[in-house]
Amino acid sequence: MDRLAIVVPCYNEKEVIKISSEALRQVLADLVAKGKIAEDSYVLFVDDGSKDNTWELIRAEYEKYPQIKGLKLAGNVGHQFALTAGLLTAKDYSDVTVSIDADLQDDTAVIEEMIDKFHEGCEIVYGVRNDRSSDSFFKRTTAQGFYKVMAAMGVKTVYNHADFRLMSKKALVEFAKYKESNLFLRGLVPLIGFQTGQVFYERKERVAGESKYPLKKMLALAFNGISSFSVKPIDFIATIGGVITFLSIIAAIYAFISYFTGNVTEGWTSLILSIWFLGGVQLLSVGLIGKYIGKIYLEVKQRPRYHIETFLNER
Repeated sequence: MDRLAIVVPCYNEKEVIKISSEALRQVLADLVAKGKIAEDSYVLFVDDGSKDNTWELIRAEYEKYPQIKGLKLAGNVGHQFALTAGLLTAKDYSDVTVSIDADLQDDTAVIEEMIDKFHEGCEIVYGVRNDRSSDSFFKRTTAQGFYKVMAAMGVKTVYNHADFRLMSKKALVEFAKYKESNLFLRGLVPLIGFQTGQVFYERKERVAGESKYPLKKMLALAFNGISSFSVKPIDFIATIGGVITFLSIIAAIYAFISYFTGNVTEGWTSLILSIWFLGGVQLLSVGLIGKYIGKIYLEVKQRPRYHIETFLNER
């Protein structure tokens, strides 16, 4: 029988730890009763350097329930690194993992479908939202635009999929070979290959607390996803540079013709606008290229992506 680990990254989630623990323990109990997973399956909460008493609550659940384990990181490293820490830790103690956020907006009921697809031969199963009606117009529009931009950039992602997924031990062994510091799991996991499947669900409201992914973080994640998997933005800059150079040549020819024909009109406004436009394009181009150079800088240092302070595993 396969041992399941449900990996739950947490950051300042004191309002939902007990609720998540109860709900996920019930999921394990149901799957064990149906003979689909081993009795020693567990939930692994990963504390991403929370500033509240999230870790104390995780420890309390660990001491009370044998199905709960805890992993405390030595500082806040971000959702993607925290999730990676949980997955790579669980890899050594389980046969299959499911990652889910602590807010339980992802439907725990479809975890059974994921396990069924795993038993059918899928090494990776994606949880995919089938409805975004609960999102605001702004969030729905920007999310759909993000996936379209990613597709246009040539990045392989699963539409309407976040980080709710099943990965087998075999898939995690391959995932562990990716050592990059600029993590974007939604684009990285599809690179692994293997047989995959999808389950569809309707995303719920948070059971408690507030979202830990404000607009600023979502935009940063989106840019990280694009810049980590595609150089097309730099190609786009080169294209703009070529177009502007071509237009400049035409403008120069026009200026010479006007000069020699005596049809010269002095235009302070057009000159200033041209300077501002070209200056803005140059600054934008240098800034974008600088972002890529910064990513190279982070990668070549090969610093550890996270440090584990405590692992609550032994009984």
